[in-house]
Amino acid sequence: MHYKHILFDLDHTLLDFARGEELALTQFLQAMDVTDIQAFKDVYRPINQAMWKDLEKGLISKKELIDTRFSKTFAQFGRQVDGRQMALTYQEFIGKQGQIFTGADQLLRQLTQNGYQLYAATNGITYIQENRLHHSPIQQYFTDVFISEKMGTQKPAAAFFDKIAEQVSGGDKTSLLMVGDSLTADIQGANNAGIDSVWYNPTKQINHGPAQPTYTISHYSELFDILSIKE
Repeated sequence: MHYKHILFDLDHTLLDFARGEELALTQFLQAMDVTDIQAFKDVYRPINQAMWKDLEKGLISKKELIDTRFSKTFAQFGRQVDGRQMALTYQEFIGKQGQIFTGADQLLRQLTQNGYQLYAATNGITYIQENRLHHSPIQQYFTDVFISEKMGTQKPAAAFFDKIAEQVSGGDKTSLLMVGDSLTADIQGANNAGIDSVWYNPTKQINHGPAQPTYTISHYSELFDILSIKE
């Protein structure tokens, strides 16, 4: 068995972020007395996504992202709010969303049964990701959970993966395999650190960027093929 330690991204790879966010935002906005909830979501989502991309590029800090994404959104509707307080309130709603994609729990269970050590590797916010995993059926399969906020570095920085490799394999990167949906965070990060990677690409997008995955899959079952595991 060439790979021994498999690192999994969480959102959009195992956790169904879109479904969880939709429910959490609705509950949050209702609590904030927002009347046109869909209009708010339509403004918030591109702001949030752009800020996460800026974080990946090192253009902003995690604190700036957390403290301002809601204040920027509310400002578009003429409301001045405490962005930090809004973020803390939203955390309570999103932290309860542990929805997973169909087959994610079976995938992790079978990998564990075949002797692989599994780890979560996420750029998410510590409180949110820890609570979402707690509310999901997959937390039990992870030997450890690596969250950028705790580590002081984030994907795609090589340091993020270097720290993980040092902890799980004594620095032996050949035994690690990164699985994730994001070319710019998961795959580019693995490239930067010299770690093999699997691009989880269920919608079969075309890769137009510089990141080069070692493997590409569109269904969980294809990971078994890479690892030579019989389903």
